[in-house]
Amino acid sequence: MWTYLIFRVMVGFFFLQHGLQKFGVVVKAGGAGGMPALFSLVWFAGVIEIIVGIALMVGIFTRGMALIGALEMLVAYFKAHAPQGLNPALNGGELALMFFAAFIVLLAHGAGKWSLERALLKKEFF
Repeated sequence: MWTYLIFRVMVGFFFLQHGLQKFGVVVKAGGAGGMPALFSLVWFAGVIEIIVGIALMVGIFTRGMALIGALEMLVAYFKAHAPQGLNPALNGGELALMFFAAFIVLLAHGAGKWSLERALLKKEFF
């Protein structure tokens, strides 16, 4: 189904953009951007988001990458947003929870028919 391919690629693309933003490659309007401290929590989050985003876009190890992304988004929500209250509309955690929901869908359905993993390996491994 083409709609699932579009969904998987868009989730990957947006997650990649989110990771690149942490390294100042994509700068928010009015923001300065810049590199996070090496091996800091933000640095690791950015690296994960870049790797997961690219893997999802091309469709390789989709379920494993979705699991990693979902776990990162849970950590992000409970570490950065939940201390300001549990309501995501008030604590800024909507994006983390939306990514979490998208990753659960990707975890359940895998890469789909059109993926690099299926083209190269003829099956999904996870």
